[in-house]
Amino acid sequence: MRIRPGRPARSAPPARPAPPERAAAAARAVPRQRAVPQGRTVPQDRAGRRLPRSLAGQLFLVQVVIVAAVVAGGAVLAYLFTEHRTREAAVRQVTAAARAVADAPGTAEAATGPDPTAVLQPYAERVRRDTGVDFVTVMDTRGIRWAHRDPAQIGRPFLGHIDGALAGRTTSETYTGTLGPSVRVVTPILDGRGRVVGLVSSGITVESISAQLRGPLLALVGVAAAALALGGAGSYLANTRLRRHTHGMGAAELSHLYDYHQATLHSVREGLVLLDRAHRVVLCNDAARELLGLQGEVEGLPFDALGLPESLVRAVLDPEPAHDEVHLTAERVVVLNTSPIGTGLGSVLSLRDHTELQSLSGELDSVRGFADALGAQAHEAANRLHAVVSLVELGRHQDAVDFATAELELAQRLTDKVVGAVGEPVLAALLLGKASQAAERGVDLVLTEDSRIDDGVLPPDLAPRDLVTVLGNLIDNAVDAAIENAATHRGTPEVTVTAKVDDGRLLLRVADSGAGIDADALGEVFRRGWTTKQHGRGLGLALVAQTARRNGGTVEVGRDRGAVLTVRLPLRREADR
Repeated sequence: MRIRPGRPARSAPPARPAPPERAAAAARAVPRQRAVPQGRTVPQDRAGRRLPRSLAGQLFLVQVVIVAAVVAGGAVLAYLFTEHRTREAAVRQVTAAARAVADAPGTAEAATGPDPTAVLQPYAERVRRDTGVDFVTVMDTRGIRWAHRDPAQIGRPFLGHIDGALAGRTTSETYTGTLGPSVRVVTPILDGRGRVVGLVSSGITVESISAQLRGPLLALVGVAAAALALGGAGSYLANTRLRRHTHGMGAAELSHLYDYHQATLHSVREGLVLLDRAHRVVLCNDAARELLGLQGEVEGLPFDALGLPESLVRAVLDPEPAHDEVHLTAERVVVLNTSPIGTGLGSVLSLRDHTELQSLSGELDSVRGFADALGAQAHEAANRLHAVVSLVELGRHQDAVDFATAELELAQRLTDKVVGAVGEPVLAALLLGKASQAAERGVDLVLTEDSRIDDGVLPPDLAPRDLVTVLGNLIDNAVDAAIENAATHRGTPEVTVTAKVDDGRLLLRVADSGAGIDADALGEVFRRGWTTKQHGRGLGLALVAQTARRNGGTVEVGRDRGAVLTVRLPLRREADR
């Protein structure tokens, strides 16, 4: 039995080995991991190579390197600046000490006296102690010492350069003398006539200067370490937050995820719109643009500024989620669903095209109405047939013939009138079916005398289902209005239909004997949800207006005995003229 590192071994019954192809598939599906100390695992690819760090980890490393480089560079610059300033201060200090000795009133006199050491040695040592320099040396013009910190060096030659001082200048240098490397100056001693009668050198050892730098250097190192720690902690906290938001993914993974995200959003057939918490558009895929009829850039715009129908905007801005709500846009019927994103981050809208389904549903309603009308006619025909049979049995044959031919003549007259006036088969069938439905409900459906549409007049791009949607909904609403008004007012409910070609346009006009439409409601008639029925959905007239607009037509509302609705559809589009 093979024991995996980091896990206790336990016995298990021998298992039958998996088929090679299944084992290979499993190996491909699960990323390999390598055990590391403290129970952590390092993800590996199929070849056993370590996967790249997450984006947060990469940024953290970059930030740490940048912070360390900035802190180190600043520390070095600060150290160099401090060292330079310290050396300058040391040069000024030793220059002041040397000039104080050289310019003292008795120095030139002692230098030309019989025993310069006796006078200058105590004075030089006193100046050295008072000024804090490491040495003050007085010498003749040959460089032989008259005074020195170490009395044993008196009488020996000075270690350093004195040519500049012999020329009457004060010179400075770093030179290794008897006390080690030091920063020193050499200045001349001038008599009353300006002649160089001796030289004075004063200096501070490099070790003393380093000792002066040690305190600031330690403070500088502490500040640099604190800055590095603070910068590293800030970078760690920022990158921990970034890692949480990026779910530990690397730059390549985020790039691939973005590509998959974009490809998915723009390939689905459903319309998807993402809104932020201020209801501004964050993303709108191609399907949503097509369904909503949007043009140009919409990202960043408020949703209520897109020019969409008011009912759709209200449903989207409503804090309550919408579930399978049917709405109308300029040319389509869409099903809307909304859902919040997270806790107050925004919302996502999904839109499905319901236009074709709504048209098919309307056609299905018409077919169902035709079936009901045929059933009613069959029932009525059976009753009439029973009446004819009874008359024959009673021996009243002429009465039976008259009764049968009168009914056939009435039905045939209506059929002949519709077929003769309307040569378009879809419209003719629709009018016959609606006439039967209206008769079944006690409503007279009348086709005006000037109605005429020859076969072949309608253009191919005017879909028959659009005609069914327009004329079918107008007649249904008119029949309902006529029946409702007849219930409260005496009279026979009547619906008048006009279908003809007028000035290059198809004119469909439906008038009813109902109560009409109030003037205050004329602007709301074609809005989705507007209805006068108790259990209506308010979709019929909205679909009529939408279908008319989609085909380049217009809808008008008027009043005669009742409501008069007129639809005009162009027989030729502007592009075909």
